[in-house]
Formats: sequence, C-alpha cells, structure tokens
Amino acid sequence: MSTNPRVPFQLASDRKPIAPPEGGRLIVHIVVNIENWRFDHAMPRKLLTAPHGAEAVPDIPNFSWAEYGMRCGMPRLFETLGRRGIPVTCAFNASVIDNYPALAQAVVDAGWEFMGHGMHQRALTAEDSEADLLGAAIDKIAAFSGKPVAGWLGPGLRQTADTLDHLAARGIRYCCDWVLDDLPVWMKTADGAMVGVPYSLEINDSVIYAVEKHSSSEMHDRLVQTLETYAPELEKGPRIVTLGLHPHLISVPHRFAWFERMLDLLQAREDTVFMTGSQIADWFKGASDPAERELAANYTPVA
Repeated sequence: MSTNPRVPFQLASDRKPIAPPEGGRLIVHIVVNIENWRFDHAMPRKLLTAPHGAEAVPDIPNFSWAEYGMRCGMPRLFETLGRRGIPVTCAFNASVIDNYPALAQAVVDAGWEFMGHGMHQRALTAEDSEADLLGAAIDKIAAFSGKPVAGWLGPGLRQTADTLDHLAARGIRYCCDWVLDDLPVWMKTADGAMVGVPYSLEINDSVIYAVEKHSSSEMHDRLVQTLETYAPELEKGPRIVTLGLHPHLISVPHRFAWFERMLDLLQAREDTVFMTGSQIADWFKGASDPAERELAANYTPVA
C-alpha cells in the first residue's frame, strides 16, 4: 500500500465550505487522558531514566510520576473545568474503573464524555487479540457509565491495519487517532464511513513536556500562535483546536497556571464553542456534504 488506505487525500484549500456549529467558528475540544499505568509492568513513558541503564519492574519513580496526576492533578482539572462549565471528552483506560474507582466515579459525576482508550495504557500493536481487547474495553466503559461509547483514541494513537474495522463493528462513531486535518474527515471502514475527529500532537502536553521537554509556558505559547494563524482562516469557515491533556503533565503546579491562562484566552473570545468528541462528530455529520461521506465509504486507495 503506497497511500493512505482510509482517508482520500484532499488539499485543505479544496474542501467544500462547511457551516460552523451554533455558538462559534473556533471549536475547542478538551481531551483529558485518564490512564492506568500498571505497577507490575514497564512504564509506557519515563521521566527518570534508570541508573546505569538497568531498567527494573516495579519502576517506582516513573509509576509515581503518573500516579501524582491521578491523585493531585485530576482534582485540579475537575475543579477548573467544572467551575468554568467546559464540556470535556475523557480518553479512558477501562481498567481505571477497577483500579481507581473513586476517580472513575468522579468522571461520571462531572458529566464528562467517555472515549475509549484501551484497557490499560498499552499500544494496540502490542496486544495479542485486538478485536477482543477493543470489545472488552468498550463494553466495560459502557456498562459502568450507562451510555454507549461513541469515540476512540488509541493508547499512543497506535492502530493496526484492522483497528478501524473492529471499532466500527463495535459501534464506534468517531476516532481521534488520525491527526491529519484541522477539520473532521470521513474515514473508510468495512461498515461504511466513520468520522475522524481532529486530535493534536502539537498542542499536546505529552509531546511538549514529556517528549520535547519544553518550559512550562510552551503549550500556552503554541495556542497563542495557532490562534494567530487561524485568524484569517476563521473568516472563511470553522477550525478546531484540540488540547490533549494528561493529569501528570498539565496539572503539576508549575504548569497549571499556564493551562488556566489558555482557558481564559479561549473563553474571552466571542467565537469559541467548546464541544465534546461526539458533539463534533454529530455536527460534522449534519453539516458536511453527503457525497463526501459516500466517497470515503467507497474509497479505493492506490495500490
């Protein structure tokens, strides 16, 4: 396969105009990743490398780095996002229900949207039976929340060649793994077209702070500069800003004030509308040209 097998290519400048959702042209999607990093496994990511390169399990410092976010970071997020009345999509490892039950219940109480994010924080490409794992994670979250799971963000955004087909078969309506556009796209699956909702690797605390290791203000600065670029584009149509958040990164004390400044900046605008993943998918489904959905559903990639 020499081209994208799921999304027909199109220059952003050639896309048909799409009416913005009610409330504004700048669509902001807040995604909080709540993950179970298993104590008896190697950590998905490390802040502190092992002395002499001798990795060991349990990995106390790196496990504790992540668990700080669950203990201290999540209350900060619940408080500021709840006080501001901002809707949130929660990318949720299903095993959090068993391992952090008080936190899982707090997500329900906050009214956040549950988006599937695997069973544990482990890439799908490392799992033995992808279809079974997807089904188990989706079913577990649905049973706990009492609502169908509409969306999916893979751990590490990883997929196999069959992931979208498995997700469509389980009733998933949108997926955030394909970070290739500023607006939603239609994606080919075996069960028809699925909505690809934009996520971000650019305004994402995991990339900015854990991978690239920038200073505390970097995420705020990138948002400011993104809005500057979007300014003339918003005159022609909507754009989406996704903030990818992890409680052990964005919610540490030296960064959290910068995050609140980001929210202040966005809420001060008259054209901002905060939406969850399913709200974005539903808006796009209703506003986009049906012919584009049909084109994606019947798309045959270049061999």
